[in-house]
Amino acid sequence: MSTTTAEPTKKTIRWLPLESNPEVLDKYVRDLGVPAPWRYADVMGLDEELLAFVPQPVHALILLFPITPKYEEYRKEEQSRIDQQGQTVSPKVIFYPQTISNACGTMGVLHSIANNWAYGESLKLDEGSIIETFLKRTIEMSPAERAKALEEDKAWAHVHEGHASTGQTATPDLADDVDLHYVCLIERDGHLYELDGNKPYPINHGTTSKDTFLLDAIKVAKEFVKRDPDNLNFSVIAATTAEGEDY
Repeated sequence: MSTTTAEPTKKTIRWLPLESNPEVLDKYVRDLGVPAPWRYADVMGLDEELLAFVPQPVHALILLFPITPKYEEYRKEEQSRIDQQGQTVSPKVIFYPQTISNACGTMGVLHSIANNWAYGESLKLDEGSIIETFLKRTIEMSPAERAKALEEDKAWAHVHEGHASTGQTATPDLADDVDLHYVCLIERDGHLYELDGNKPYPINHGTTSKDTFLLDAIKVAKEFVKRDPDNLNFSVIAATTAEGEDY
C-alpha cells in the first residue's frame, strides 16, 4: 500500500509524560489490561555482545531520544523524500497519530501492543479491559479517528495519570514541554516499521524477520544516536514475552 498521510491535529490536550522505566511501563499496561508474560525490559547497550542479554523473544522496541535541531532537520528531509518518492506500508500496520501533548510514551506503548495484538498475533489482552475495548473500537478507524478516540477515552487517561506520577525521576509540571520523544519499532509482513505519532505516517526501514528483528531494529536505533553522538539522552526498551518479574 502507498503511504497515506494522517491529517495533523493541534495538540490541545496535555498529559504528564511517562518515565522510560520498564517497571513503570509494566504496571501501566497491567492496569490497562495487558497480562503477563508481556513485559518491558531495558536494553543495556547497542553492541551485539550486550544484545545477547536482552530477553527473547522481542516483539517491539521503544526508543527514547532527544529532539534536537539535527533530528528536526533529518525529520524534514525524510518526510520530503518519502513524499516525493513514496514508500510501501503494509495495510496491517496499526498507526495512531499523537494529538495529546507529552503522550509519546503512551503512543510507544500503544503501538507496541496494538501491532502485536491485531490480525491474530500472539498477544492476548484481558477480556473487556480498557485496552482491549479501545483497540476493538478503533482498529477499523482511520488514523485521525483513532487519535480522536484516545483523546476522548477517560478511562485510559485516568490510568495514565496514575502512572505518569510514578518512577524514579521528579514529575514535571503539566505545562512543561518535554524535549525527549518515544518511537516504536515493529516487524510486520517482513518489514521493519518506525511508528512515531508525530510523523504523518509509519516509516518503512526495509526488510526484517521475526528472527532478525532485534538486530535490525538496533541498526535503526544506532542511526538516531549517530545523528547526535554527543547527546547521552537515549534509551531503548524491548517489549518481550520472556518470563520475568511481574510488577
